[in-house]
Amino acid sequence: MLTSIKDLAAKLAPRLIEIRRHIHSHPELSGQEYQTAAFVAGVLSSSGLHVEEGVGKTGVIGELQGTKQNDRLLAIRTDMDALPIQEGTNLEYASRADGIMHACGHDVHATVGLGTAMVLSQLAEELGGKVRFLFQPAEEIAQGASWMVKDGAMENVSAVLGVHVFPSIPAGSIGVRYGALTAAADDLEILIMGESGHGARPHEAIDAIWIACQVIAALQQAISRTQNPLRPVVLSIGKINGGRAPNIIADKVQLLGTVRSLHPETRAHLPNWIENIVSNVCHTYGANYQVNYRQGVPSVQNDYTLTQLLQSAAEEAWSSDRVQVLPEPSLGAEDFSMYLEHAPGSMFRLGVGYQERIINYPLHHPQFEVDESAIITGVVTMAYAAYKYYQQNL
Repeated sequence: MLTSIKDLAAKLAPRLIEIRRHIHSHPELSGQEYQTAAFVAGVLSSSGLHVEEGVGKTGVIGELQGTKQNDRLLAIRTDMDALPIQEGTNLEYASRADGIMHACGHDVHATVGLGTAMVLSQLAEELGGKVRFLFQPAEEIAQGASWMVKDGAMENVSAVLGVHVFPSIPAGSIGVRYGALTAAADDLEILIMGESGHGARPHEAIDAIWIACQVIAALQQAISRTQNPLRPVVLSIGKINGGRAPNIIADKVQLLGTVRSLHPETRAHLPNWIENIVSNVCHTYGANYQVNYRQGVPSVQNDYTLTQLLQSAAEEAWSSDRVQVLPEPSLGAEDFSMYLEHAPGSMFRLGVGYQERIINYPLHHPQFEVDESAIITGVVTMAYAAYKYYQQNL
C-alpha cells in the first residue's frame, strides 16, 4: 500500500504544485474564502468524493467511502484562510490580492488535504473505511473550527488528524509531538478609569495612562514571581487606546492583549489572578477598572496513540532519520483543539524549510516561503496514516 501511495503522489506532484500556487496567488481572508472553497470543492468532486459546501459558513467537506464497511470514521482537517499581510516574496505566483497573503501555509495545508483525497480516492478498495476531509475557514481568527463543528462536521467522527507547516524543520522531514502541541489562547481587555485634568497639574487628576503603565509592569513582573515557571504563561498587551490631547491627563485607557498557557489548571485561575493585580494597582492610585477576559481556543493536546500512528507512518514512509519528536510545544494557538473536544486526534508538523538557506522566514512574515517538495511528504504521510488507522483497528 505504501508503494502505491508513493507512486500516486509522485504522479500527482506537478498537479499539486499547480493547485498550491493557484491557492497562494488568490488568498482570501477568514470567513471570505468563497473562491478557495469553490476551487477545493471542484477538485474533490472531480476525484469522486461526495462534497458538501457551505459547512461552517465557507467550509467544505469531502467524504470518501471505502469499499469496506467500518463503524469508525476518520476525519482529516486542513484550513484555507490567509492573513492581512502584504506579500514581499516577489515569487511568480505571489499573491494577487493587495494586502492579503498565505503567510501561515494554509495554501499548503489545503493542498495536502486535496492531495491525500486524490490519492486515497484511487485506493478506496484497499482503504478499509470512510475518510471525511474537512477544509476549514477562519482558522486565523480561531472561529472556523467552531463553525464547522456547529454544522455537524464532527458527527460520528472517531478520530481526527491535522497538519501544520513548520519552517524550522527542513522539507522532507516530519515533526510529531506527544501531549501539548500548542497553547490555549485567550483575549484580554483591561479598562482603566481615572480622572481628567490639566497636563501641568497632574496631582489634581488621576492619570489613567500612567496607571495603565503600572498595570502592565505589574502583570509582567508577577508572572516571573508568582506563576510556576514549569507551566508557562505569556501575557502580551498588543494595543493601547487612551488620551485626548498632549496637555490633557487621560481619564480612560483601554488595554487589549492575549494570554497564552499550556495547562488547563493554570488557565482556569488566570482571570482571577489578573483581576487581583489590576485591582491592587488601580486602588493604590485611586482609579477604577474593568477586566474582560474571554476564553478562546484551548490547547491542542495530541492523543498518544494517534501520535504514535503518525510517527510510525512517517518513519515507514521516509525513515526514522526524517522524523523528529519535538521536545517543546508552541505557545501559538490552533483551533484544531476544538475538534479534539469531540474526538481524539493528533496534528503533525510538516517541514517546509529550504535546507540550503541560512534563513527560513517564520510564519506570518511577508517573506515566508515554503519548499514545495514538502507537499508530497505531507500527502504520503497523511494518506498512509489513514490507511494504517483502519488496518491497525485503532
